Amino acid sequence: MASKAVERDVTYHRTVTDLYPGHLREGAGYYAYRPDGTADWLMIYTVAGRGRFGHAGGDAIAKHGDVTLLRPGTLHDYGVEEALQQWELLWVHFHPRAAWLEWLGWPEDAPGLMTLRLGSDAVSHRVRQRFVDMNALYVGPHRHARHLAMNALEEIVLTCDGVNPLTQQVKIDARIRDAMEHVARHLADRHTVEDLAEVGGLSVSRLAHLFREQTGRTPQQFVETQRINRATQLLELSGKSIKEIAHELGFENPFYFTLRFKKHVGVSPKAYRQQRKMEATGASGS
Repeated sequence: MASKAVERDVTYHRTVTDLYPGHLREGAGYYAYRPDGTADWLMIYTVAGRGRFGHAGGDAIAKHGDVTLLRPGTLHDYGVEEALQQWELLWVHFHPRAAWLEWLGWPEDAPGLMTLRLGSDAVSHRVRQRFVDMNALYVGPHRHARHLAMNALEEIVLTCDGVNPLTQQVKIDARIRDAMEHVARHLADRHTVEDLAEVGGLSVSRLAHLFREQTGRTPQQFVETQRINRATQLLELSGKSIKEIAHELGFENPFYFTLRFKKHVGVSPKAYRQQRKMEATGASGS
């Protein structure tokens, strides 16, 4: 039984674009172990029972109403807490929108492992309900299902920010935000670390350090993620050819764009567009 639970968990595609949510009810033996974490963020809301999150200093225990957040690249060593031996969790892997990053600085149990204890029953209920809504939207028939699910996740992030005791202390450095906004406005441009450092008024080494520290990604990883996220929108919502999309987003050629897209999303741009069309018309199940 334990091996089945682990297999189901670790086969998750590590570099999905935008978000990938789910809901689990697990008993004794369930755990996940990824020594290098994943390339995206992971948020887990504990509905019932208790979960255990291992780190270098020991274990952090999540109970009903707790929300746990793991940064990209953080050890994943979590499972059912042994004493209670049951855990119901709502979870989502996601790449945050740029504006969210200053809302994701929560109290840390260990570097990259953060927990918010929601306390209020009303807040806890709101977060749980939006997790449920996000899951339903993600697999629903609406042609904008993924974008609506992302909006539900944004509401979760904002609600959590409202009860985060560190909210007033955690802000993305304005110089890093300037660099991020510059990327978002000019996706087709070539963005070197040197160019972004100049935009932010920082040295190259200082920009690289702050960017990784505050966003969990390198500048070049951020650039590519923004381009791929925009590509999924264009593939889904526009009639532009793959060649046109590649050019619009600053990729060297359509072949290279296809390689990078498949690495992030798991399928080619052509296959992704076909899948989304099938889902929109109800020809494909969830």
